[in-house]
Amino acid sequence: MKTIEKYSIGTGDRFGRQGLAQIAAFKKARDKGVSAAIVWNKSNREHNLIGTQPADQRAAADRAIKESGWDGSYHVDADHVGLATVDRFAPHCDFFTLDVADFIGKAADPGLVEAFLKKHADLPSAKGLPAALDAAAMRAAAVRYLFAVGEAAKTYRRVRDLRGLGPRGEDDFVTEVSMDETETPQSPAELAVILAALADEGVPVQTIAPKFSGRFNKGVDYVGDVGAFLKEFDADVRVALWASTAFGLPKSLKLSVHSGSDKFSLYKGIGAIIRKEGAGLHLKTAGTTWLEEIVGLAESGGDGLAMAKEVYRAAYDDIDEVVAPYATVVDIDRGKLPSPDAVDKWEGPALVAALRHVQSDPRFNPSMRQLVHVGFRVAAKMGGRYLDALAKHEASVSRNVTLNLFERHLAPLFIA
Repeated sequence: MKTIEKYSIGTGDRFGRQGLAQIAAFKKARDKGVSAAIVWNKSNREHNLIGTQPADQRAAADRAIKESGWDGSYHVDADHVGLATVDRFAPHCDFFTLDVADFIGKAADPGLVEAFLKKHADLPSAKGLPAALDAAAMRAAAVRYLFAVGEAAKTYRRVRDLRGLGPRGEDDFVTEVSMDETETPQSPAELAVILAALADEGVPVQTIAPKFSGRFNKGVDYVGDVGAFLKEFDADVRVALWASTAFGLPKSLKLSVHSGSDKFSLYKGIGAIIRKEGAGLHLKTAGTTWLEEIVGLAESGGDGLAMAKEVYRAAYDDIDEVVAPYATVVDIDRGKLPSPDAVDKWEGPALVAALRHVQSDPRFNPSMRQLVHVGFRVAAKMGGRYLDALAKHEASVSRNVTLNLFERHLAPLFIA
């Protein structure tokens, strides 16, 4: 079975142009003694908005690996897929994020619930279970999550069939199960029930993305009680480590933090926990690379700055359409968005400061950053003009991509 490294980062690359800059960040981490896998992730929604295909994503990743000479681990992720969307990804990806959040809460077949409860009757009192679980809570979790787990299993088996693995063939891909895009967080006890059910279904989950407490908005810091989150995260880590042995799941099983970019208030604590427990981590940063492209264009001045301003204007003018697919994961104060006419008068450093996530800078504007984060579709509509701008200002763009990924993400998380 193909396994994931202990540490991994889901980098994304909306337009497939920043592979070399991203790899440079991972090389810097390796120079500091930290090995992490690169996971280029892109969802069906993102492909549709940009007009790309999974084959394009694979080609961009392989090209960057070849040109850079990177000999470390890397993957291409079919991000947030289900039965309705997975087929187009199967030939091109080796990491599948099975998103079953929409099925959480759909009542499972009563017979399946009773069979699960009978099989795992001793789970509440299981030796070493690092979560408080009683029979009533276990029943409630089974009712709430078994249907969703069943959907994950169907999608997993579909991937195996599409890749022609047969009944005995080992998986040549990594399986992640995502339950984060829902309103109610899963408790550590519920996570234990979910992992037991996945094991029963024969899903060799290696990364699990639960819904955590607090808000994980796109491109900005965590919103919530940091201490409470870290306590919850620590318990979830211990549940995952315990479950890998208790249920015969892969030893590489680890937590996955979605919308994980820019959560600077959490990284030191997360890093301390995973080192204390000897645990792995998958952090998904995705759209941060696209944001740093815009920062790099603004920093370059001239027509690069003009392009960054044009992107902002288009996102501002079409804000309802731009934000709609991401409405649950942004908090944009429209009253704090400067008008495009005002931004047109700014010098490059002013726009860079507004978008670059440096919280100590009073010019930083979280609402602007979130709008641009979800506004990549406006650049897609520009087509070759936007890609030409990236090529012309590659030095500035790539420098910002590498710096952001290494200094603001890899280093604080994985380098003690």
